[in-house]
Order: sequence, then structure tokens, then C-alpha cells
Amino acid sequence: MKIEKIDHLGIAVPSIEDGKNFWSDVLGLELEGAETVEEQKVTTAFFPVGESEVELLESTSPDGPVAKFIEKKGAGFQHVAFRVADINEALDELKEKGIKLIDQTPRIGAGGAQIAFLHPKATGGILVELCQRD
Repeated sequence: MKIEKIDHLGIAVPSIEDGKNFWSDVLGLELEGAETVEEQKVTTAFFPVGESEVELLESTSPDGPVAKFIEKKGAGFQHVAFRVADINEALDELKEKGIKLIDQTPRIGAGGAQIAFLHPKATGGILVELCQRD
């Protein structure tokens, strides 16, 4: 598996509007755009930082994964996403190593990226996302 870089850091927020105040007004990062991903019950907003991004995640449903995360742990750091050259190859390699996966096959995430999540029980408690952008 070839990890190319940290693609983005996911931050769970109750409201993107409120969350962007800190990232834009205080830190001076430019909002690249927002997108709702219905399948994941989330609206995302990206703030580029060099070659990576900060992604704010707002749940669109009380039963969505981001809402459940905030309910359990509060707002804050939710996941790290690594850009990989070939997500299918990466998942095959992780399966061979016995790593527990949330996604056995890639799905489409924000910006049309192919994504897959590793289970936090296999990563020392951190939600890890693999991301391939073509």
C-alpha cells in the first residue's frame, strides 16, 4: 500500500456555520465549499491547508454517524484520512493483515473520492479513512 499524504482531518461539529467561524475568522482559512453526502447523512465543508485539508462534518440526521459521534464524545477530531494510490489494493493488503474494516469495498465520499474506513478497534482507537482521488 502506498500512502501519499494526509488528505484531510475530519472535525465533527454541531454546525458548520458556527464551526467555520473559528477556521475562517480566527485562523484565516478559506472555505473551499460545502457538500451534502446523503448516503453518509453528513454535510462537509473543506478548508485547504497546504496540500491537505480540514474537513468540518455536520450531521444531517440525528441517527447519522457524526451525530452519534458528537453525542458520545462531543465535537472535535473525528478521523484522519490518508490519500492512497490504489484504494482497492490498500484494502486487500489490510484484509490480508487481518485488519478490521468498516468498509470492505470503497464507496463514494465528498468530492467524488473513493473512500473506505478502518475500524477504530484495529487502529488504537482512531477512525482512519483511506481516500483515493482520481
